[in-house]
Order: sequence, then C-alpha cells, then structure tokens
Amino acid sequence: MTMVLAATLTLSLTGVAAGGTGTARAAEETSRPLTDRQLLYFNHAYGVLDRETADAIEHSSYLRDFAHFQIRTTTGADGQTWTGRYLMGRETYLELFGVGDLPGQDGVLGAGGMGISTERAGDLATVVQRLKDQGIAEPVEFRQTRDFGDGVPVPWFDAVFTTLQYDAFGAWAMEYLPEYFADPRGNTEPADHPGDVGRERYLSDDYRTRLMRDVTSIRLAVTAGDLADTVPLLRAGGFDVTTTTTGGAVARRGGTTIHLAATPRDEAGLRQVELSLNRAVKNRHVERIGRSTLTVGPGSTAVWTFSDTP
Repeated sequence: MTMVLAATLTLSLTGVAAGGTGTARAAEETSRPLTDRQLLYFNHAYGVLDRETADAIEHSSYLRDFAHFQIRTTTGADGQTWTGRYLMGRETYLELFGVGDLPGQDGVLGAGGMGISTERAGDLATVVQRLKDQGIAEPVEFRQTRDFGDGVPVPWFDAVFTTLQYDAFGAWAMEYLPEYFADPRGNTEPADHPGDVGRERYLSDDYRTRLMRDVTSIRLAVTAGDLADTVPLLRAGGFDVTTTTTGGAVARRGGTTIHLAATPRDEAGLRQVELSLNRAVKNRHVERIGRSTLTVGPGSTAVWTFSDTP
C-alpha cells in the first residue's frame, strides 16, 4: 500500500519565494488548546537528508527488517511525481529524501515538512475556521489527487496551509477523502464508524510483521518564521503548545509529541525521531545508517538521530 503524502504538498509550494512573511507570522502563541477535542493528529513528517545518509537508508537491509519499508514513486496533482523512502507504522510514518530528490529549495539539505490529519470527516472545516479566528484571514486550501498509473486520478485528501511563504519547513492539516477510501486501488480498510477518515484506516497493517509501530516523538529544527507559521495550525488542531526557553515550541496531545527548535536556516532539518515498537527487545542494538544512528531497545522504544549534535 502506497503511503506517500508529504512531497506533493512540498511540490505545490515550489516556486513560491522563500523567507516570506505570511499572515501566520503575526499570530499570538498560547499554551492553552483552542479546543477540548483533538481535531488533528501527527500523520507523518519528511526531511531532506545528505546524500550519503539517504542512500544508506535506501539500501539498508536492517531497515527492511525493522519497519514496513518501501521506496515508492507517486503521481499527484498536475502530474507531479516524487520518489521517497518510507518507514510506515500503524497510524504514522516517515518520508525521507536525499539532497536533490525534490526540485528547487525543497530539495536542499535540511528542508522538510509535516502533515497533521483529522480522524473524523468534517473536522478540517473546523480547523480552517479556527485559523481564521486566530487572525489567518485566508488559509490556503488545496486538494491533492493520486494517479495509480492508469491516468485516472482519484481525489486523495484536502489540505490547508497557513501560508505559502516558507524558508525551509512547511506544515499542513489534511483530511482523507471518501472517494479515496471507496477506490479499491487504495487498499484501505473499512470504516470503524460513520465519518471515519482516520490514519489507521488509511495505513496498511503490514507494520505488524515488523518491529516499528509508530512515531511517538519528533524533533525538527526550523527557522523562527516557519515556526511562527506552524504554531497556529497546531493550536487550531487541539495540540497543547508551549514555548521553550530557547524560543522553540513543543506540541503535545494526540499520541505524538512534536518538538520544534528555532534555528538559522543553515541549521534546519530533521533531528530525531522516537519510535514505539510492536514488542519489547531485550538487548540494545545500535545501527549506523549513513550519518544517522538508530538505537533500538532495550525495551519497546527506538531512537533515530539524524545529527551528531544532541
């Protein structure tokens, strides 16, 4: 089952001037969620890594045993295509690229993005309204399609950005569409309840045959401007967002903790991912993959670090 999502949103931003100041940058932060009910959940994140690490991930035999691992090419809206390396879990996944795999500034070292998605049909409209309530006058809405190779695209998901101006990192909210779930080519699961557009329904159960289960924490270094554009989206989705003493932000609730560190552009990028495992392992295993280090166990967690700097 193909689970490529992130790059197409990135590609939709290609050609927009970097370093802009969208309306989201003026939004005020607060630690109190805007809603008692969680509307958005961590879906996936992607990062552009150095070529050595990206190639090592692509050819790693260990990762193929550790996770439901795929290398896939996907065709999205307007015929745009991208090829990524995917580690997929029960509800969440990672999408990894090497320098130059994506066009323009999206393929530069340290570029990245994150999708956070609804579990109930109709919640994305509420997120859009909550963005407007925070002062984002015109959230950018986008519909993604997917072509399975027969030239007949199917509606895939709706997405919303706070702005199309970004330095290196973009976040978006998304909601899978009924047309996609109804298409047998998607190999999705039946709904558990009316309005079910959840991540577990969308993703394959092949994770059960591997060790990796889900992303429980992620650390990304982003510019101050990209951080300011991301916080309103997290708050609109029901995350509890707190500001760190160093000017970053931490978003909690929903099963995955999101750490965003404020940094200059040349230090931006995916830094660390914590993963839950399907079963506990007795011994600690350290796997060096390019310039990254994956530490598995002991216990039922793993930590993947993409930088030698803590």
